[in-house]
Amino acid sequence: MGDRLLLVGCGKMGGAMLSGWLERGAEAGDITVIEPHPDAAEAARRAHGVRVLEAPERVADDPPAVVVFAVKPQTLPDMASAYAPVAAAGAVTLSIAAGRPIGFFEAALGGDAAIVRSMPNTPAAVGRGITAACANARVGADQRALCQRLLSAIGEVVWVEDEGLIDAVTAVSGSGPAYVFLLIECMTEAGIAEGLPPDIAARLARATVAGSGELARLSDEDAAQLRINVTSPGGTTEAALGVLMADDGMAALMKRAIAAAARRSRELA
Repeated sequence: MGDRLLLVGCGKMGGAMLSGWLERGAEAGDITVIEPHPDAAEAARRAHGVRVLEAPERVADDPPAVVVFAVKPQTLPDMASAYAPVAAAGAVTLSIAAGRPIGFFEAALGGDAAIVRSMPNTPAAVGRGITAACANARVGADQRALCQRLLSAIGEVVWVEDEGLIDAVTAVSGSGPAYVFLLIECMTEAGIAEGLPPDIAARLARATVAGSGELARLSDEDAAQLRINVTSPGGTTEAALGVLMADDGMAALMKRAIAAAARRSRELA
């Protein structure tokens, strides 16, 4: 990628991003990781050959182009301000920490800091995530392009101009994998109730959801048309959809669920 990177936190999501960057041609020598947990730090050294520090001492002496915060949001109030010298030196800050708005980083790093707030989801661990990002007014075109490349290493990227939409993003795609996993659970349990052995029911449900998702990703048709394609008049699918698409069915439940998640995201922020 040709830019010096500072990754703060190398847990599951940070580690997935690091792997993606290296697979896309980033040089290990251009990446520094700040990881205070010894086990995670040693794992990053062994797996990726990158420089790993326990604290950000002296990193401002040779500032990176970007600082990526991939830590738990509750840890940020105690640590973010330590990176103010790096932000002052011109690095763009890219955060994947849920619930921490741009204003939080502007207060911690300085009002002139270039900040990109993003919300990836857990399929990033296999390079199939989707991330929504929002930049403040101080992010330049080159910095935005750099953040786009970094986030693309773990999947698709969309940009929103209104930071308030991040709460809806969190509710739809950030929490969304849990809804899909619940669907697999429910299909499995329903299959067992109809007499299928548990292992076969689980395999059928998992493969059906995974395959349908891949079909939706690759198809030029929207989800509604794909549903229609599967539904024969008077057939088994139509019978099931009569239940799922009732007034109190899946659409109503999903709207309530996503509204609850968005509301909680606003409360946490």
